[in-house]
Amino acid sequence: MTEATGKTNLLGLTQPEMEQFFERIGEKRFRAGQVMKWIHHFGVDDFDAMSNLGKALRDKLKGCAEVRGPEIVSQDISTDGTRKWVVRVASGSCVETVYIPQGGRGTLCVSSQAGCALDCSFCSTGKQGFNSDLTAAEVIGQVWIANKSFGTVPAKIDRAITNVVMMGMGEPLLNFDNVVAAMTIMMDDLGYGISKRKVTLSTSGVAPMIDKLGQVIDVSLALSLHAPNDALRNKLVPINRKYPLAVVLDACKRYIGGLGEKRFLTIEYTLLKDVNDQPEHAAEMIALLADVPCKVNLIPFNPFPHSGYERPSNNAIRRFQDLLHKAGHNVTVRTTRGEDIDAACGQLVGQVLDRTRRSERYIAVRELSAETETPRSAANRT
Repeated sequence: MTEATGKTNLLGLTQPEMEQFFERIGEKRFRAGQVMKWIHHFGVDDFDAMSNLGKALRDKLKGCAEVRGPEIVSQDISTDGTRKWVVRVASGSCVETVYIPQGGRGTLCVSSQAGCALDCSFCSTGKQGFNSDLTAAEVIGQVWIANKSFGTVPAKIDRAITNVVMMGMGEPLLNFDNVVAAMTIMMDDLGYGISKRKVTLSTSGVAPMIDKLGQVIDVSLALSLHAPNDALRNKLVPINRKYPLAVVLDACKRYIGGLGEKRFLTIEYTLLKDVNDQPEHAAEMIALLADVPCKVNLIPFNPFPHSGYERPSNNAIRRFQDLLHKAGHNVTVRTTRGEDIDAACGQLVGQVLDRTRRSERYIAVRELSAETETPRSAANRT
């Protein structure tokens, strides 16, 4: 229920939840399917436009329910066709959603939290601190907004959005129930009808929640690895101190093994110049993943101010890729998309009303760095 209006927001309800809602208001369960189609297939948020519902039911719904997505603050379109939406959620913070077209595929990168509590050292989202979890309506609302922007009616025909990745702002497994509900709607034929193989949850490695995920849903899984050993990963991905590599990879293997079919874990590895891109890192990674059914996605670092990291050279990227490939791994290098609108991987920042004061500390560090920067170094940077 939405606190501001006292009405139930139907946008974030799964099919069973929608059926329960209609039973509670004294209506037949089949109404759930009718309303879900209007919402998710046709992008309708006005009950009066739901023409196969009687006037009495439409009036009843107007009194107790609503269909309300996040507020669109801005939309940018990159020269390469990438789109980025900034949307405001109930907490007052803004989060970002990115659509990436490539060939016949359209991938939507969806946020799960306003900010992120994990503070991975190379990610600009983490430097914004953390404000709140998104509701199920705010998570699926990003798909709803993007789908409507293409005029795709119904959602399953000539669909612009073919894949959804939970790789935007936040750690999805730390907002478990809302993310699972939203992904369930994504895959439901009454929702967006996206294949379970084309809905991917990316995690930094919250091991217990990976096991819990395997008990309730069978979406594709990606692990943000970024380092081949615990010492380096502790620095880059701080949650590794709580759930080290052996624990996380065991949980991932249990998840993939429990799907009951030939499925792979996606390994995401951001390449940082002279930090994790050397041949010895590739050798460690080959040994680490020897018994993990996986494919590897290498992500050249996308710079942001005062990160302290740089993008490796193209030669270093190719060398790292070749070493993994020769060891038998399926390896791709992610093409940077949407960089001109700050929509590339690791660049999403939104406008987070930070409750952790992390953003305040980061800004202070940036200001100190700017004050102490020499004229020569400033000239070189520009």
